[in-house]
Amino acid sequence: MSVNVNRSVLDQFYRYKMPRIIAKVEGKGNGIKTVIVNMTDVAKSLNRPPTYPTKFFGCELGAQTQFDAKNDRFIVNGSHEANKLQDMLDGFIRKFVLCPECDNPETDLHINAKKQTIGNSCKACGYRGMLDTRHKLCTFILRNPPEDTGSAKKKEKKSKKKDKENGSSDGEAANHNDIDAPDAVVSTNDDDEDWAEETTEEAQQRRMEEISTHAKNLTLSEDLEKPLEERVNLFYNFVKHKKEDDAVDSSDKEILAEAERLDVKDTAPLILTELLMDENIRDQIKKYKRHFLRFTHNNKKAQKYLLGGFECLVKLHQSQLLPRVPLVLKDLYDADLLEEDVILAWAEKVSKKYVSKELAKEIHAKAAPFVKWLKEAEEESEGSGADEEEDEDNVEVMTYHCL
Repeated sequence: MSVNVNRSVLDQFYRYKMPRIIAKVEGKGNGIKTVIVNMTDVAKSLNRPPTYPTKFFGCELGAQTQFDAKNDRFIVNGSHEANKLQDMLDGFIRKFVLCPECDNPETDLHINAKKQTIGNSCKACGYRGMLDTRHKLCTFILRNPPEDTGSAKKKEKKSKKKDKENGSSDGEAANHNDIDAPDAVVSTNDDDEDWAEETTEEAQQRRMEEISTHAKNLTLSEDLEKPLEERVNLFYNFVKHKKEDDAVDSSDKEILAEAERLDVKDTAPLILTELLMDENIRDQIKKYKRHFLRFTHNNKKAQKYLLGGFECLVKLHQSQLLPRVPLVLKDLYDADLLEEDVILAWAEKVSKKYVSKELAKEIHAKAAPFVKWLKEAEEESEGSGADEEEDEDNVEVMTYHCL
């Protein structure tokens, strides 16, 4: 059975199809492993080597992978269901296959080993750009470039150069290939000539920017390897500097990008609450609604961290905020920053994760009228059959102390 390559497209006549992943679990105990039986066919549909999605699964699952291309065996250690791998494959397709401009999967990757960059070109819309190299898979791709777009083209260029030296004239074909080759694919000889010949100020500036980009990519990769608390601290300092520079109001996209870079999108509302809000939270909810929505929209974990941040605020401004707990919760609810089921789940259990047990009980007691109103509204809604139940995600445990 085939599925759409871009599974967010529901059109049954969508032309880009791929086989659904077939996974077979082998072995027992410590030797258990999952063989992706049809990985070669899946990868062919994506125009990517089968090692790439297999390695991507390993990166995402924290598991070792094994490749045996001759026997068509691509393995991820551990027991993994096919549906789980299929969902994970959507992430690979989004990051490494779909064009960022038109969402078309007819793309090619182009590796520049010297500059440590990965180019991406789209045959449909003509897009050419650079891939974000922060994901761990990028290191593997740089070391194992796709044969058709990386090493094979370099070998072809070297072969044509030898032909020219031997008196063979195939200038037109060579020029045609040069036009098709993306800017990211550059032979090492061409690179050396460019560095030797271009001495203009613009050329020097361009080279400095390339060096800076490469160094930045290395730093980004190192940051992602750090423990969660260190990454949270990096995000905290990033937002703090934006606030000190009076640049927060217009930096909601930058703040989101930094949180995604550091993989702290779920916990970000906790930090934003501390840095952007105080006893005037009701006004600040309106002011920074857009900032928070970028994290909390359809993200229950982020909403739970937002509630934790609010509890911390109550602790810091207890006399002003404790009496206003129900009003603030309603403001957060009306602004779509908190969903009904998240608030009701929070109200069910008093936690001392962010504040003392005593203060947490007081906060819940103050919230009781609003929670009661929500429950009554939910019961009425359930009576009409309008609501559907949703499973909740578990919040990742992270030690966080309110100031």
